[in-house]
Formats: sequence, structure tokens, C-alpha cells
Amino acid sequence: MKKTFIAFALLLVFNIINAQDIAELNRRNGFKYIKLGSSIDSIKGATLKREFKEKNEFEAKLYEVNHADYKTIGEVEVKNLQLMTYKDLVYKIIVSTSKDARVMKALEKSDGKATYVVRTVSYNWAAENLSLTFKAHKNKIELIYRSYPVLRKMAEKKKKKIEEIAEDF
Repeated sequence: MKKTFIAFALLLVFNIINAQDIAELNRRNGFKYIKLGSSIDSIKGATLKREFKEKNEFEAKLYEVNHADYKTIGEVEVKNLQLMTYKDLVYKIIVSTSKDARVMKALEKSDGKATYVVRTVSYNWAAENLSLTFKAHKNKIELIYRSYPVLRKMAEKKKKKIEEIAEDF
């Protein structure tokens, strides 16, 4: 009985600590000064690269960011920084860095232990309003931040279109 109580207490403490880490990810809501769901006009150094259709349906834009504020994460070089927008709101941030183990260690320190996803060979953190994916490639690391509220807007638009078609019958 005593061992069960101790195990339960340790599990509870671990869950509380993990919840605090996810709260930190939610609080930051993006990469450095770039916040998910913010207007593209508020991002320093953002340049439109192309317009495209997300999932072959939603009008979206791809931006590249070139600004001194985003050149490094600590001592790790940021090779490329891209933003994707829907209706001029940032819904995805893709940060490419040089391959350095300190990136993963820093993420786990600030956001807690990640969940490994075998299918995509990546590590994920999921908070209330966003997710963060860590993916290691041969010569780089990709960090992908996704905004749930903006993605929900896309899904609502699709649902609305389907309802409009259904009403036509």
C-alpha cells in the first residue's frame, strides 16, 4: 500500500512538472518575437516568396525572414526561417538550424520531454494552442511550430463550404 502511494505521488509530481513545461510552450506561442496567429505585417524582415494553396484548398503565402534578431538560437546558427500565413495570420513557423544536439536539450529543458513519433521520425510537443515538431535531417534540424486556432479557421471555412454545397441540393 505504501509503495503504491509513493508511486502515485511520483507520477502526480511528474505530470505537474510536465504540465508546467507545456504551459511555457503555450506562453511563448512561437519562435522568439514571432508569435503564431499574429499579423505578418508585425514581423521584421519578412519577404513574400510565393503564394500557394495549403492542402490544395486554402489560399496561403510563404515568407522568408531575414533579420538579425533571428540569426541564432544561443550559439546555434539559424540557416533559414520561413513563415506560412493564412489571411495574413502566421499559422506555421519553420526554423532550420545547423545540426547541434544542444537544440534538443534546450527544448526539453524549456518545454519538457517530447513524444517520439515513429511514423514521421520526429519529436513532438503539443500545447493548448500550438504544436512544436523537432525533426533531424542529415545536415540540419527543423523546428516546426503550428497554430491550432488558425488551422481551426481553415477547417471551419471548409465545413462552411460543404454546408453551402449541401444546401444547394
